[in-house]
Amino acid sequence: MQSEKFKSGYVSLTGRPNVGKSTLLNAIVGEKVAIVTPKPQTTRTRITGIKNLNNAQIVFIDTPGIHKPKHKLGEIAVKEAKEAIREVDIILFMVEPEEPGRGDKFILDILNDLNKPVILLINKIDRIKKNDLLPLIDTYRGLYPFKEIIPISALKGDNINRVIDTIVNYLPEGPKYYPDDITTDQIERFMASEIIREKIMDKTEEEVPYSIAVDLTDWKEHEGKGIFIHADIYVEREGQKGIIIGKGGTMLKEIGTKARLDIERLLGTKVFLELRVKTKKDWRSNERILRELGYK
Repeated sequence: MQSEKFKSGYVSLTGRPNVGKSTLLNAIVGEKVAIVTPKPQTTRTRITGIKNLNNAQIVFIDTPGIHKPKHKLGEIAVKEAKEAIREVDIILFMVEPEEPGRGDKFILDILNDLNKPVILLINKIDRIKKNDLLPLIDTYRGLYPFKEIIPISALKGDNINRVIDTIVNYLPEGPKYYPDDITTDQIERFMASEIIREKIMDKTEEEVPYSIAVDLTDWKEHEGKGIFIHADIYVEREGQKGIIIGKGGTMLKEIGTKARLDIERLLGTKVFLELRVKTKKDWRSNERILRELGYK
């Protein structure tokens, strides 16, 4: 009897901001490879998560939410998302359990130009009555020839295995791109800076969380002592600097403590973390600063 052929390929997680793409990626991979906050537009760059199976390897690309950008950083993020869906083998289009809005239809227009399998995932199904789900599925069926439509809850893990099985069905035969023990291709420094950004986003409101960037300026490993990390937190206005530092430095200390504990879990070693807050006026619209921070 002939053995089953190995399958592999790239799959993009596509949708509007805050539909749960990063939550789904972490649930499928089984590890935290993308930061998650309740705020939209958290993901700014492509994040790769790798799911290893006996008969397949799925390389997921978590892309920034497609939205109407208000600054250069937003333009870069949307460009990243659009490029990703053109390069992958399969597209997972994620939506919330509600009537499709202008943003969803805009993404569907982009997908219309692509000749590749698109699987619709209706996320957060715990928020909708079962009687309302079937009409919603019919609505989406009328908008696009999806290969499959799967209702899920990324947060609760509902139907995650069905999503994985469905992806494998549509994957092409291919090689193993990464070793079995790799779950992401993100380097440790990037993941550490993302953890710091996540803690800031969790603790701040309104425009502040979107106005910050994190730059790791120093990373020294001392044998037997741990890793010493220095990071600069950039904000766009002086008033935002005071919010992140907090009265008597309390906010910055809390951010640093929570980030350090997560980074220690990530790296499996003792971490000494020093944070400084600096102002870079309107950095999100400054191409030179964006390049310096790694946004291209």
